[in-house]
Amino acid sequence: MNNWAHFQHGADIGVRGFGATREEAFVQAAIGLTAVITDPESVAAVFPVTIACQAPDDELLLVDWLNALIFEMSTRRMLFGRFEVVISGSELEATAWGEAVDVARHHPAVEVKGATYTELELSRQPDGRWRAQCVVDV
Repeated sequence: MNNWAHFQHGADIGVRGFGATREEAFVQAAIGLTAVITDPESVAAVFPVTIACQAPDDELLLVDWLNALIFEMSTRRMLFGRFEVVISGSELEATAWGEAVDVARHHPAVEVKGATYTELELSRQPDGRWRAQCVVDV
């Protein structure tokens, strides 16, 4: 079972990640972000990229995290398929592993322009798992 999901929102796409911890939910949301573009299983975790973010609360940290990934994908022309996230207070430190976009192999479906505050939520679910979600502009 995937620990990430998409949900419909007008012309955009919602990204949702689930995990036993906030960090796992952020990782799964990142995989869901990649899945908007291509099958995450098709992305080789070859090159590491370090990412750091800071925000006044966890929900804004989620948006900053996803936007940092979108920035790195765009400027480096990469896709990411593996992530490690550590959250300490208001700071996130992460490594994303990926590879250069190969159009013939990855078949990118859309370009993600940014993570938004629409339907932004980070919450603990009744089963104890965390859910991290927002809508991404495509």
